[in-house]
Amino acid sequence: MKVFSRVLSICGFVMFAHSSVSAQLNKPAALALIKRVLPERAASFEVGELPASEAKDVFEIAPHQGKILLKGNNGVAVAAALYYYLTEYAHCQITWNGTQLKLPAKLPVPAATVRKTTPYQYRYYLNYCTFNYTMSWWDWKRWQKEIDWMAMHGINMPLAITGEEYTWYEVYKQMGFTDKELEGFFCGPAYFSWFWMGNLDGWGGPLPLSWMKSHKTLQQQILKQERDLGMKPVLPAFTGHVPAAFKKKYPNAKLKATNWNNGFADTYILDSEDPLFAKIGKQFLETQAKLFGTDHLYSADTFNENEPPSDDPEFLSKLSARIYDGMRQADTAAVWVMQGWLFYSDRKFWKAPQIEALLKAVPDNKMILLDLAAEIEPVWKRTDAFYGKPWIWNQLNNFGGNVNLFGRLEGVAAGPAMALQDRDSKNLKGIGLTMEAIENNPVIYELTMQHTWQTEPVQLDEWLRKYARNRYGVDNDSLVQAWQVLRKTAYNGQAIRDGAESIITGRPTFDSTTTWTRTKLNYAPLDLIPAWDLFIQASKKGVRTDGFTYDLVDVTRQVMANYATPLQQQWVRAYKAHNMSAFQKYSNAYLELIDDMDRLLATRKDFLLGPWIASARNWGTTPAEKALYEQNARDLITLWGDAESPLHEYANRQWSGLLKDFYKVRWEQFFDYLMTEENPDFKAFGKKISQWEWQFVNTQKNYPLKTSGDPVVVSQQLYTKYHDLIVAAYER
Repeated sequence: MKVFSRVLSICGFVMFAHSSVSAQLNKPAALALIKRVLPERAASFEVGELPASEAKDVFEIAPHQGKILLKGNNGVAVAAALYYYLTEYAHCQITWNGTQLKLPAKLPVPAATVRKTTPYQYRYYLNYCTFNYTMSWWDWKRWQKEIDWMAMHGINMPLAITGEEYTWYEVYKQMGFTDKELEGFFCGPAYFSWFWMGNLDGWGGPLPLSWMKSHKTLQQQILKQERDLGMKPVLPAFTGHVPAAFKKKYPNAKLKATNWNNGFADTYILDSEDPLFAKIGKQFLETQAKLFGTDHLYSADTFNENEPPSDDPEFLSKLSARIYDGMRQADTAAVWVMQGWLFYSDRKFWKAPQIEALLKAVPDNKMILLDLAAEIEPVWKRTDAFYGKPWIWNQLNNFGGNVNLFGRLEGVAAGPAMALQDRDSKNLKGIGLTMEAIENNPVIYELTMQHTWQTEPVQLDEWLRKYARNRYGVDNDSLVQAWQVLRKTAYNGQAIRDGAESIITGRPTFDSTTTWTRTKLNYAPLDLIPAWDLFIQASKKGVRTDGFTYDLVDVTRQVMANYATPLQQQWVRAYKAHNMSAFQKYSNAYLELIDDMDRLLATRKDFLLGPWIASARNWGTTPAEKALYEQNARDLITLWGDAESPLHEYANRQWSGLLKDFYKVRWEQFFDYLMTEENPDFKAFGKKISQWEWQFVNTQKNYPLKTSGDPVVVSQQLYTKYHDLIVAAYER
């Protein structure tokens, strides 16, 4: 019986794998996407198939019997053709933060057939962290919307790790582990990214079985949709992370305790030399294939932000070979997709001999490297283009989901094309987006994916005009000028690695720099004001698309967030000068600024705390589960751990509800403390406030799910109230 079931499972794996790699167009899936995106105008489009061209996607747009014919070699190509038509001919736009789909009554028709072939075989999407900093609580409806966005932007190689915990549950149950033994292994839903990467165990748990089962189903829905559109999802593989209970069940196993050094307990890594390593790796991939199928692409990252026990190249080479061999034993067509983050984050360890040894132990056609933050520091330039391995140029841009205006417009406009044309880039095969969180700075991601269908650098002057026209529904010189200001300020990408945060979101201090709150700007704050002026002027002339109101609120928010720094400096100076009336005046103004920002952000759903909390609770099947998920949701964006967490504020958010109930209350307690203590002990205050933060994490409260106030009216009111004050603060 066991032999028979094993044959069935292997056959099922092969059959599923074979059926999932077809490059042919699934016409019903493509038509369904068009109907979801344009429900009232879908009948104006037809879909046709093109043969694959040199393994790279291709599409055509042409008039056909009064309709627009979209042809492609798969669903992604057809979806990209649709979006190309919408942006280039219908002047529309679809982003996370604003959609403009006002099509003319008579659809414009290209004068001749438009044909585009991508120079990139792979267009990668997502970072492990995205699955928590943004996607922790997504349901199928939200995932389906994202998959449509991915397809329209040319993505064909998404990371797909939802439901991985269920696969591990199945594997360890097969190995005889009890639920009790696994209770301290599986973390809470907000921390899967770091659990999957072997950084932590158990935190935010215990994880209910209902979650595992529901997300097994969700993963199956995600993968079906992605594959129906012609994508090849990247699934996880085993890298050695095992439960602490492994020590008792397998006392002779070669285990290594490792620690992420961020306030969490040790985790355990099974040595790749141990025979159990290959056995578990194979069992994991076989179990995963039965549940989810495979496209033979597997993500595995060794020593993510953890240093290997030896820098001996021979040791690293053997380690790498064994990890790949574990994949190959389960799937002879396995290709290892590896993040190159460790070469960036720990460059003291990963020098040329170590990198070369790790990579060259795997056949070139069996490994793909992700240059995870190529717009910040292109690792390919110091690794001989990853020693001949196929690799992908990725943009990271956002860390932790922090809310800020930031990006490298100039670098992103030129970077991929420059790498593509550089002879030293060798085996460059793709571009991608690997941000830690999404739903912010949409301009940066629209710009990156513009490269999908071209080989030359993007001409920013022309592109920004088109971006503004599509986003705002008008060709407005003032708004184009506003974007030129943003290009030279918030989006100049100089001086800092990632976007500046506001001191408001930092744990109270006299200093404007705290552990995870980086307030250094990449521009003079006064230089951003002209962009604010131009957006306010446009708002008074009736511009009011979804994307415009988002940008109006976001620019207003950024100006006010920046203003918090000189205002903080005023009350600090007053306090140090023992001028308590001035201290009260400026500290009150500081608290009022937070209230006003909260009111502003309440006008856009993008900036509400409520949906984050409610979507977490919605996954709970019992009151206890709902409470657990809310605790996870609150913790990730505040403390990130327990009251002693060194990662507090890493994932801070400028969101309505969070500003008023968390950041403002924290500052109020700080100001009260300063008023009552002649010799304040800031270390003691920090310890006390961390306990209050932990209470906040464990509180339950409903927050608004709908916006309040008019984004245009509130932005104009705050402009009138603050503009001159802010300018004066910077001109002193």
